[in-house]
Amino acid sequence: MSLLKGTGLAQLLEHPAIWRGRSTARTATLSTGFRALDEGLPGGGWPKVGLTEILAPRHGVGELRLLLPLLARVGGLEPPRWTVWIAPPFEPYAPALADHGVRVERQLVVRTETPLWAMEQALDSGACELVLGWVRRAQPRSLRRLQLAAGRGRTPGFLFRALSTAREASPAELRVLCEPGEEGATLRLLKSRGGARAPIDIRWCEIDGEA
Repeated sequence: MSLLKGTGLAQLLEHPAIWRGRSTARTATLSTGFRALDEGLPGGGWPKVGLTEILAPRHGVGELRLLLPLLARVGGLEPPRWTVWIAPPFEPYAPALADHGVRVERQLVVRTETPLWAMEQALDSGACELVLGWVRRAQPRSLRRLQLAAGRGRTPGFLFRALSTAREASPAELRVLCEPGEEGATLRLLKSRGGARAPIDIRWCEIDGEA
């Protein structure tokens, strides 16, 4: 006689620790601010806890614009907490961030030669709303440490990596390939707990569906 019956099995299969290919498990999410992207992502947004990888051909081609609505939203939460930028390859331009509603006084930029270690500490601290990180190379076990730290700190972490890492194994909750264009981007979900199979096209002007 089976010990797992009816709803018990259904609840087990919905647990976010179980990844069933592209079948969807219920998980807490944060709206991306782009309707088409929310509709394509499992749960309707970025994972609220865990590691998300954003892969782009090179830095500074618009991939950060994917997070501007989220950066603006979390900046208004109370009590105030940090959004931490770990080893960005550029100097964040405060006037542009402010124009998009991002509260620059809640942004903390960390320059370090050990970005993976710094990102792990920030995620694990429980004192951050978001942690953004840029690394050139990362072993799977290092990424696993980031994923575990994000879980302990109940914090979403976003790691920007090169397009060349797309074939590498990763424990991240979500992996998104970003191909920016002049007015938007084409996104593909390389790894997700459900979500769209087809490419997702977004336009930068269409935040929450408002052109």
